[in-house]
Amino acid sequence: MIWRVRDRAAFAALSRARRLRRGPLTLRHVPDPQGRPPRVAYAIGRPMGGAVARNRARRRLRAAIEQLDVRLPAGAYLFGGDQGVLTMPFTELIAAVEGLVAELDEPG
Repeated sequence: MIWRVRDRAAFAALSRARRLRRGPLTLRHVPDPQGRPPRVAYAIGRPMGGAVARNRARRRLRAAIEQLDVRLPAGAYLFGGDQGVLTMPFTELIAAVEGLVAELDEPG
C-alpha cells in the first residue's frame, strides 16, 4: 500500500533532502522512523507540457512505483521528471525507478 504525501512538514523535509537523478527521473526521500507505509508525491511541472502530458507522466510514474510497492522502504518520496518520462519504454521507466530506490541505500 502506498499513501500520498499530504502534510506541509513532509514537503518541507523533502525540499531539503538530497536529490537523486537517473535518466529523466529525479527522487527526493525522507526516511520515516515510525515505519508507516511509504508516502509518495509527484513533481511534474509545466515544462513537461500541457495538462494531458503532465497527467500522463504522473500516471506512468504511479504505475511504475506500484510495481515496487513491496520493495519501497518506509518514508516520504518526491518523484519528478522531464519529458523523457513520456517517451521511454515502460520497462525502462520501471528500471529507472528501481535504480533510484536502490541508490537510497548508498551513502552520499
